[in-house]
Amino acid sequence: MTTSSSERGVSLGMPELPAPAYPDDVRARLETDAREIIARYPDSRSALLPLLHLVQSEEGHVTRTGMQFCADMLGLTTAEVTAVATFYTMYRRRPSGDYQVGVCTNTLCAVMGGDAIFESLQEHLGVGNGETTEDGKVTLEHIECNAACDFAPVVMVNWEFFDNQTPASARRLVDDLRAGRPVTPTRGAPLCTFKETARILAGFPDERDGAVAAGGSAGPASLVGLRLAKGETAPARVVHPRDGGPHETPQDRAVHDPSPAEHLSSHDAPQDTSASDPAHPAGPTAEEGE
Repeated sequence: MTTSSSERGVSLGMPELPAPAYPDDVRARLETDAREIIARYPDSRSALLPLLHLVQSEEGHVTRTGMQFCADMLGLTTAEVTAVATFYTMYRRRPSGDYQVGVCTNTLCAVMGGDAIFESLQEHLGVGNGETTEDGKVTLEHIECNAACDFAPVVMVNWEFFDNQTPASARRLVDDLRAGRPVTPTRGAPLCTFKETARILAGFPDERDGAVAAGGSAGPASLVGLRLAKGETAPARVVHPRDGGPHETPQDRAVHDPSPAEHLSSHDAPQDTSASDPAHPAGPTAEEGE
């Protein structure tokens, strides 16, 4: 008795069937939005990135139907669209959660505790990298540098910052997200769902009350170069020796006695606090340009 190739799990390399079309009402709505996006560019194919965000805002990830829609609107092949959609990690290729929780595991965040946070969240949520919890609320992933090194270790939720995290604060964060409790980013606009975020990234206005006015700022360490460029100087900070030995200070130099809440040097271990933890509030950060 022989078995067929399908029964043996052997692929004959048959082409996939065409992607199913959007329902007529959905396609009509998306076409209206797509034409608005395309009109912003002198070359229509330049609109591909925001169009991919647009279709992602419809289904929560970029489907074959979404890529076919982009190809139709821009006169491209599906191969051209797929090449772009698979290159950029912000486009999800499979269903994902309402909240994309990304833990920075690049060098500084990793050293400051990012690896420990990511490992803790994997165990706490019972998911691996790029996987989604069973309730469809949280997708966990490790991500590269978020350009917020002076707030390390950093966690992002739908691209909003949660600074100075610890394993404990990160676990509380995902628990609140899954329970539907209010969650406020350390900096930036209030949280919205991943689909809503994708529509904003497609170039459409954020119509939530107060969302546009809300904004983050760079941390003091990030603004040092700007202040120096503007000719501003700050009192010199003298750090006491770690061994507690004798220490000479020039008389004309301001001496800074670090408080217990401050790091004595870049070699000290991270503090077990979180700027986004109400029980351990961080001080105000300087506004950019001040």
